[in-house]
Amino acid sequence: MYRERISNVPLFSGLSDRELRSLAQRAEQASVPKDTTLVTEGATGVEFFVILSGAAKVTRRGRTVRKLGPGDSFGELALIAGTPRRATVTTTEPSEIMVLVRRDFIALLDDFPRMTRKLLVSLAAWVAERED
Repeated sequence: MYRERISNVPLFSGLSDRELRSLAQRAEQASVPKDTTLVTEGATGVEFFVILSGAAKVTRRGRTVRKLGPGDSFGELALIAGTPRRATVTTTEPSEIMVLVRRDFIALLDDFPRMTRKLLVSLAAWVAERED
């Protein structure tokens, strides 16, 4: 269901169709109203999100640093490492989101061990791009 949207996420760009399908099967969809806080800065994270429709804002220490819309994603570090959130993300209009929980992601890596290398390559490219 979400395979097309997941394939556009930089972290998952190197995955095969079979891997994308398996990843998409483990994801959940949710409808959230405007002004819903999806993640809170400093809280431990275990989910990765893709905005399917709607919009959200990213704030750090109370300042808006980025706006998100359909196709944008966040929570990569929490998904991979379960790290604390670096920002707060709040919807700015009613939104449809896709959520992938870390335990399901780790189980997927157990099922597809070669995915780990592909994800590391994608993550390294993503980090390098953000530093430029």
